[in-house]
Amino acid sequence: MSNEMKCLWTPSEDFIANANITEYMEWLKSTRGLSFRDYDALWQWSVDELETFWESIWEYFEITSHTPYTQVLSSMEMPGAKWFKGSTLNYAEHVFKGFSDAYPAIIFKSEKHPITEISWGELKNQVAKVAAYLKSIGVEPGDRIVSYMPNIPQTIIAFLAVSSVGAVWSSCSPDFGTNSVVDRFKQISPKVMFAVDGYTYSGKLFDRTGEVAHMKSEMPSLEKVIFLPYANEQAQPEQIKNAIFWQDAIDNDATDIPFAAVPFDHPLWTVYSSGTTGIPKAITHGHGGALIEHLKFQTLHSNNKPGDRFFWFSTTGWVMWNIAMSSLLTGTTAVIYDGNPAYPNIDAMWQYAEESKMTTFGTSAAFLIACMKDGVKPNKFNLENLKCLGSTGSPLPPEGFDWVYDSIKSDIWLTSVSGGTDIVGGFVGGCPILPVYSGEIQCRLLGSDVHAFDEEGHSVVNEVGEMVIKKPMPSMPIYFWNDENNKRYRESYFDTYAGYWRHGDWMKISDIGTVQILGRSDSTLNRSGIRIGTSEVYRAVDKVDAVADSLIVSLELPGGEYYMPLFVTIRDGGELTEAIVNEIRSTIRADFSPRHVPDEIIRIDAVPYTMSGKKMETPIKKILLGAPVDKAANKDAMQNGDAINFFVDFAKAVQEKYFS
Repeated sequence: MSNEMKCLWTPSEDFIANANITEYMEWLKSTRGLSFRDYDALWQWSVDELETFWESIWEYFEITSHTPYTQVLSSMEMPGAKWFKGSTLNYAEHVFKGFSDAYPAIIFKSEKHPITEISWGELKNQVAKVAAYLKSIGVEPGDRIVSYMPNIPQTIIAFLAVSSVGAVWSSCSPDFGTNSVVDRFKQISPKVMFAVDGYTYSGKLFDRTGEVAHMKSEMPSLEKVIFLPYANEQAQPEQIKNAIFWQDAIDNDATDIPFAAVPFDHPLWTVYSSGTTGIPKAITHGHGGALIEHLKFQTLHSNNKPGDRFFWFSTTGWVMWNIAMSSLLTGTTAVIYDGNPAYPNIDAMWQYAEESKMTTFGTSAAFLIACMKDGVKPNKFNLENLKCLGSTGSPLPPEGFDWVYDSIKSDIWLTSVSGGTDIVGGFVGGCPILPVYSGEIQCRLLGSDVHAFDEEGHSVVNEVGEMVIKKPMPSMPIYFWNDENNKRYRESYFDTYAGYWRHGDWMKISDIGTVQILGRSDSTLNRSGIRIGTSEVYRAVDKVDAVADSLIVSLELPGGEYYMPLFVTIRDGGELTEAIVNEIRSTIRADFSPRHVPDEIIRIDAVPYTMSGKKMETPIKKILLGAPVDKAANKDAMQNGDAINFFVDFAKAVQEKYFS
């Protein structure tokens, strides 16, 4: 083990003894005669004996299948591997196996709504009524149902109803631009849409009734809109053709949920790539694959139990909504929030953690870094129930890890996770029986045959390489919607290493099995032939108090040269002074090396972000290299579309200086 690794948390003997993964290992020993000395040995078995592992997951979680499977895995081919052929099941049916009168199913709060609890009985009743209405208007298995709703209980109710009848769910958050939503939904020809009249963000009301009417007119396949007055309880759907109020749709006597038994790879939902550089990929997952991945992730890696309260801040347009909602599979209470997580101030979510008695608080690395830079002290709140803090979206630097233990709780289990929309789960993440080291993700997840590949395609340890998955996983997409011969699917993951999934991240796996994610490999910084992950630069820049945010790219110039500008926003809208520039340069040089120091440091008003909170490094690089802006980036698929304008203008100067 590297002497530089700093251990921040070690699970107690009681924590290990009571961990779900410990119970699973004991079950393997008693039922299979399998004994493992540690997590690393368990992980190695899970990828060496892939079929045996996933069959054990099936049996351990007592998957309800209405017909028996005839084969666990058809082949190791990717794409093309088929799992649990012959089985028929339903994702939503397994959610209600967690039904309990002892704990709420959902805890909800928004900017304008106080904390509300929804019981399992109320959830079941509402889902039954929505499902009955859908069946009454002719919704059948395989029909596509879309949602333009925020993160509220009705959205979870709608999803469970849709999946219960075997229809296919797809969701966009109401803060998406109209054209961006149409680009996504139109690909799958939806039959019904759930929609709200608007939403509230930072205390401001955003009316979306006109946008819903426009989307309805742009999608001729839509037969019905189920309309929920949410932002304005008096809102009317008069301008929306074939609309019915949510309340009218659930005005029926249904009490039982009609769970459709569908094949393992029957489509459950379609989620989307960011769409910042073209039409988003319509990534489709199956009922069975999502189910067993989520049971594994939520139980063994997130350690959720009945009575726990799981929160992960997300909008309904980010895959973390799907994953957060899946906590219901474990009998855990899903804690949800709608609104700006930093409104009316950056303490808002920490206050919610106290009020709701969260046991897991999940968020983005960017939010934690913002709290760190603002000097937030969450430990002023009563967080005695909080056992786990989750981070995803981008790499959390060691300073972020240290801040968590200094400013939240010294005995908290910090789980940094990386995976995403592609597998609606994680490749690497947390494990409750392993220690936490500063700046390190704890482990490769069970059943995920993850490796770092060098340029020759060899697996390397303690070296930076491409993240590659060598064997299939059940939650890999069953297909991209309307993707003839899996063309886009293959191009997205399998063009670089034949037969292996290349994910597009730089990573480093240590000799003790911990992991670092070092940024996207398609936005790699190249200086004198040396590849540098963007996260290394951000880690250094985050130490400069005057800098609020940053973005860096590296451009390949004629003659084999490179130009690497760093763009920064200054706290409180201040100016970029020579002193700040010098501090940035000296910090990067001291923390890493002279080759990490940018060629130029430029002040901007805002860093452009995707809707899922990722810095748009690759689109900005394309724009600066001369790509038309409409080919490189889609403003409707951004959190802050106007942020792109600076780079469009700056690209002209870059082109004139380096390429003319």
